[in-house]
Amino acid sequence: MRLLFALVLATLASSTLTSRALISNAWADEVEDAHRQALQGRDSYWNCLAREYSPDHIKTMSAQDFTADIAAACPSERQNFRVTLMDYLSMQHPDAEAGAHLSTANRAIELAQKDIVTAFTRHKAAPN
Repeated sequence: MRLLFALVLATLASSTLTSRALISNAWADEVEDAHRQALQGRDSYWNCLAREYSPDHIKTMSAQDFTADIAAACPSERQNFRVTLMDYLSMQHPDAEAGAHLSTANRAIELAQKDIVTAFTRHKAAPN
């Protein structure tokens, strides 16, 4: 009877470890998928901003006008990037403060906009 009980316990323990490994692998897959989606969101947003930087569009714009244009450009791509990045960060850091992921995502968006505006400013300042 003890042997049977020991076998049952060993089988249950093995099954639990296998289940945990499967859950762990599934979680890793979900995190990787969230990371991939965040990168796709970033790329989509960057590509949209780059289209706003087309030479025909910016020839006559002031830096101030261009900055305002970029801040308003690509609303759906910007929101998708924000949401997918927040999802990924929530998986990576589930114990972070409630607004931390939103702040990080908003900062990433600000930096993307700043990079495009910096490129515009340098282009405008360069001698023709």
